[in-house]
Amino acid sequence: MELLEAIAQRRAVRDYAADAVDGATLDALIHAAVQAPSAVDSQPWRFVVVRQRALLDRIAHEAKLWRLRSESSTELRAHLENPAFHIFYNAPALVLIAAEHESPWMVEDCALAAQNLMLAACDKGLGTCWIGLAQDYLRSPAGKDLLGIPQAWVPVAPIIVGRPRVPAPPHPRREPQVRWID
Repeated sequence: MELLEAIAQRRAVRDYAADAVDGATLDALIHAAVQAPSAVDSQPWRFVVVRQRALLDRIAHEAKLWRLRSESSTELRAHLENPAFHIFYNAPALVLIAAEHESPWMVEDCALAAQNLMLAACDKGLGTCWIGLAQDYLRSPAGKDLLGIPQAWVPVAPIIVGRPRVPAPPHPRREPQVRWID
């Protein structure tokens, strides 16, 4: 797959087959992620890979409860209160990209790594979705403890990975608004 094709085809996938993603494939995605640029070449990213179903389910449950405490959107609350709603859409793997410690450009650096990972996954026929609903919980001491990560780490990008149950449909894009200054 050509790069521009992967960019055009990559979608947020929210329906996954139960097929496991093997460790070698996830390792290849992480190696693609670390090819991203970073501010002053700091390469702050750290990765946590979760494939254990019971742990994925527990994180999803805890993250829902955490988010419900502060959620004001009626529509989002309805999703979070639905016992059938699984924050990770039953994906077989979670790759959490975290910064080693707080820094001025940690979000940008980890987001660039996340985009590389998601494009590499698309190239391999896998689907991904950045799960913003889990971010605050994973940044909490309880979330860090559950994953066994150092308290100094700052979780930035929880990315679920798996084989899409059905291909994600194209999503129309708006025409870019560009102000040319020549």
